[in-house]
Amino acid sequence: MKKIPVDVGMIYEGERIRKNAMHVEFGGPKSFGAELFRVAGDGAVKDGKVTVVGPDIPEMAEGSRVPLGMFIRAGGKKLEEDLEGVFERRMHYYFNYIQGFMHLNSRDTIWCRLNKDAVKAGLKFEHIGAAIIDLFKKEYDVIEKMDLTFYTEEKAVNKFLEQARAVYEKRDARLRGMKDEDVDVFYGCVLCQSFAPEHMCTISPERISSCGSISWFDGRAAVKVDPKGDLIEIKKGEVLDAVKGEYSGVNELTQKKSGGAVDKVYLHSIFEYPHTSCGCFEAIAFYIPEVDGLGVVHRSFKGTTPFGIPFSTMAGQSGGGQQIEGFAGVAIEYVRSPKFFIADGGHERLVWLPKDLKERFYDDIPEGVRDKIATEEDATDLDSLKAYLQKVDHPVVARWKAEETTHADGAPVAEVSELTMPMSGMPIAAGGGITITFKNAKIYAEKVIIKKK
Repeated sequence: MKKIPVDVGMIYEGERIRKNAMHVEFGGPKSFGAELFRVAGDGAVKDGKVTVVGPDIPEMAEGSRVPLGMFIRAGGKKLEEDLEGVFERRMHYYFNYIQGFMHLNSRDTIWCRLNKDAVKAGLKFEHIGAAIIDLFKKEYDVIEKMDLTFYTEEKAVNKFLEQARAVYEKRDARLRGMKDEDVDVFYGCVLCQSFAPEHMCTISPERISSCGSISWFDGRAAVKVDPKGDLIEIKKGEVLDAVKGEYSGVNELTQKKSGGAVDKVYLHSIFEYPHTSCGCFEAIAFYIPEVDGLGVVHRSFKGTTPFGIPFSTMAGQSGGGQQIEGFAGVAIEYVRSPKFFIADGGHERLVWLPKDLKERFYDDIPEGVRDKIATEEDATDLDSLKAYLQKVDHPVVARWKAEETTHADGAPVAEVSELTMPMSGMPIAAGGGITITFKNAKIYAEKVIIKKK
């Protein structure tokens, strides 16, 4: 580490680099990128070599946005392919150890920033690569050789992105068909606690980690290699609610790892005690009370949700380890899961998806609802969403009719213990917004109008 012009250590984990301190941004919402960790044969890996395909850091203009691919190959006699996803997620840790380097998210949603001071100090990709290789090899004896390639040239990053996505799909496909009931243990991940100290991700066969990087198989492999690491075995314990996905073992470990902040979690419900959200989630599932349905929006979506707000605003309100009823950070793969919020009606409650997600999961969504889910092309706000759902006779419309019948005597149309939701993104002060929390609410209003004073 002596040859690296900036400091390296755990002290910098969780460092945030704001726009005014940023020299260059990699990936993120205004560019693209990916990271990939592969196990390769010893002969293929050139130990310690760092390669840069495209411009290096000193060639990048201040304030620029650059696509980025990060490809690690590792070799070792005891190194198994099952560990690829685990070590790939570990990249999030180690890149954040480098002073002046911020790493968020995972897979093909990475968002990194490098601050001005690090660039002034002379930091290059060769230094970053050397630090990453050193950190990996010193912590894991199974890694005997490692090399790292950075891609910054646009065509090269695009080609690498295709390669990485093919690997992600192969990993994810392994779990399809496995059920939560088929296993006695789940796995917990606390890798994101530097950003969300009260969050622990529970990983089951039918609920991959919220970042999309760690499957149940990955968790099992990680615990074998590092039993005292950031991935932990969870004994399921007593099944408290099989439909909602509540287990005594999950509740106990969640309470312990959250410092008592969270003591109950439903793995497959967005209401009452939904899974907490870190900040690296690939997508956000959200409840839309106006149509009594669920929507899902992912990081790559550039438009606004029917609420009138984009992914970034919603992420800021629901991340950080919070447990907010009606919102849950999820992996994109969870949309495919047969347990997708099954306690809340599952896919038949799903009313809105970005078009590319709908196309991606079209064959995995039940036939009776797949053509009735709205996209940004069908509905741009709550009124057009409601009209579209009525037009196609979405299953939630039957729920509306049932509620109208049930509440014809003038009883409240909605009763919730607590529901927090953002308003339509209208600022009331610089950088501010509105959040309304309803507790033990009985709501009768035909219309609510809120005006700026």
